[in-house]
Amino acid sequence: MSQTQQKETFQDIIRGDKPVLVDFFAEWCGPCKMMAPTLKQLAERAGDKVRIVKVDIDRSRSAANQYQIQSVPTLILFHKGKIVWRQSGVQPLHKLEALVKQHAG
Repeated sequence: MSQTQQKETFQDIIRGDKPVLVDFFAEWCGPCKMMAPTLKQLAERAGDKVRIVKVDIDRSRSAANQYQIQSVPTLILFHKGKIVWRQSGVQPLHKLEALVKQHAG
């Protein structure tokens, strides 16, 4: 890895051409743990149609504050830097798949 290579920022990630599903979670959150296998399945099924990013609200307080995260898990779908969908609580796989299809390509 070269010294000049810069780390991708959160803003760089959400501004990309493909949809980005951000999972705002906390280690201590039971429902967040329930969401993890669903997100893993979504990643396997959707392949490169979506990017899934997990943000620990306890480690990334600035991002949590910027997006006014009140409860976890909160999922936000970004497309080209804009919020196209946002929901708190555990979400079913079929709903997330439909969202990805709607916004991918």
